[in-house]
Amino acid sequence: MTNRAVALERKLFAKVASTGGPRAERVLPCLSEAADHGKVWGMCAALLATAGDRAARRGALRGSGALAIASLLGNTLGKDLTRRRRPDLTGVPRGRRLTRLPHTTSFPSGHAASAAAFATGVTMECPRAGLVVVPLAAAVAFSRVYTGVHHPSDVLAGAALGVGAAAATCHWWPRTGPDAGEPRERHRVRVPALPGGKGLYVVVNRHSGAGVPGRQSSADRIRALLPRAEILEPGDGQELTDVLRTAAQSAEREGGALGVCGGDGTVGAAAVVARARSLPLAVFAGGTHNHFAKDVGVAEFTDTVRAVRNGTAIHADLATASPRITFLNTFSLGAYPELVRLRERWEKRVGKPVASLLASLLALLRVLPAARPFTVTADGRPQRLWLLFAGNGVYEPAGLVPLRRPLLDEGLLDIRTVSAERRLARTRLIAAAALGTLGKSRVYRVRHTRSLTLTPGTDAGSIAYDGEATDAPAELTLGKGSGGIDVYSP
Repeated sequence: MTNRAVALERKLFAKVASTGGPRAERVLPCLSEAADHGKVWGMCAALLATAGDRAARRGALRGSGALAIASLLGNTLGKDLTRRRRPDLTGVPRGRRLTRLPHTTSFPSGHAASAAAFATGVTMECPRAGLVVVPLAAAVAFSRVYTGVHHPSDVLAGAALGVGAAAATCHWWPRTGPDAGEPRERHRVRVPALPGGKGLYVVVNRHSGAGVPGRQSSADRIRALLPRAEILEPGDGQELTDVLRTAAQSAEREGGALGVCGGDGTVGAAAVVARARSLPLAVFAGGTHNHFAKDVGVAEFTDTVRAVRNGTAIHADLATASPRITFLNTFSLGAYPELVRLRERWEKRVGKPVASLLASLLALLRVLPAARPFTVTADGRPQRLWLLFAGNGVYEPAGLVPLRRPLLDEGLLDIRTVSAERRLARTRLIAAAALGTLGKSRVYRVRHTRSLTLTPGTDAGSIAYDGEATDAPAELTLGKGSGGIDVYSP
């Protein structure tokens, strides 16, 4: 620093040290010590995670991750490299001075870095919570100069480091908040409005998923919400597809719609029947994961009911892998089904937002060491792969474990592969996933196409689609089936 800058900083330090009254002298030193080892931010994160909404929980997670990065950089590399001494305490009242200082070096302020990282991370996901956390972080940063622990430039550098750490979390975990980016417009269509459910024939698969919480069955809940709808449940010995066809015939006669309650496999079977008769489809999320229902926007029964009453829908593609295989969501070869299954199991323990980062990495570490590579010819080119994933539509994020589709009628397949042809492919893949550099990895490829012809080798094993598994045919042509379906969506 130049002599002029040093003089200016000393003047600013002296001014801050001389401000405040008795209340500030009681509160600020206590607040400064409460921020030791991130204790105050740990309490804030716990409060947001337990008492807040989904955005607050995301904020707690991003803020904690940013704090960890900032703390690592600020309290280790930064202090070891600079070795700047702490301020001269002349002019700082003895009662304000802190005695427990983990470092004799001053630059940058680790407390300011942690405070800024946590506050910025929270605000990025939940601005409402930021209105409380940001002033608290500013008070912690101010207290570090007020108590004589840091020079003002230490605090400013720490705050800048914290903000940068929060921004860096987007490299591993893309933002999903309401202002993360402009949503792409979906193709909205008009379908019959069915007040009370009149003309809606709903087939309920009792064996799908975990059912509806509480004593009320899925069928009884739909009856309560749409009393004029017809509810059909396949009995023992009845084929689901037969009941779906019967329901579709009745809905077609009345100019109504076909409804289905179950998981993705059940919804896929209903979608094929609905497309054959050009009927709109009402989906009630009754499965375990309900990926398609969530992408459509009907994660709850009440969402579907609102759309049925208003007659609003979106258009969705159906993808095919062979004349007998139609899939709504995903198709895969290799270890992808196990990867997704483990991620979904762990996301129940740690929460959905972290699934794309921590749980996905843990799943990779579990799945890849036990996986076996397989051979496949893709569009005439022989390849040796660890994994092959095909999504019906373009999924986000672009990492190894896709989570959602902004659009369902783009006419594209999302193809993702992990090559087994390069040395140390699995190690390189895990390292790229951990460092957030998958986009530059030579073993991981993403492309969007309208069709893909596959000839699986004898070592390819089974294929998986929408949670179902079957033996791989001799040849598969992935593409979009003729037309799609209109799905009720609020």
